[in-house]
Amino acid sequence: MFQGASALNLDAKGRMTIPARHRDALTVQCEGRVTLTKHPHGCLLFFPRPVWENHREQIAAWPMSARAWQRIFLGNACDVEMDTAGRILISPELRAAVGLKRDVMLLGMGSHFEIWDAEKLAENEAQAVANGMPDVLSDFSF
Repeated sequence: MFQGASALNLDAKGRMTIPARHRDALTVQCEGRVTLTKHPHGCLLFFPRPVWENHREQIAAWPMSARAWQRIFLGNACDVEMDTAGRILISPELRAAVGLKRDVMLLGMGSHFEIWDAEKLAENEAQAVANGMPDVLSDFSF
């Protein structure tokens, strides 16, 4: 289970260093082979390859009425491998699609990660708080 937030920087080539606490798990789980794809909320999804392959099969089986959503998820999927320094290269197309600049946030979301432009994530979270907790969470408590 991946969890937690990491403030990271993209280098001039669009590479992001995976934090050590996740790097080791990714090396064991998928030998550093991962898949990135676009999410319509304005971030990238970052999956260990075996997790992505399960999602890919499900997405490919969607009916024709969901073709536009297949294009978003499958049409933008990019297989990458961690290099020996523990970095992944985020393609220029994916960086541009979600507005990634230098400062990014990597969020562990259980079986996968989200990669956000740091400023966009802060705005998104502020808007979520301003909108209040959704009804589906009304019975949730810590």
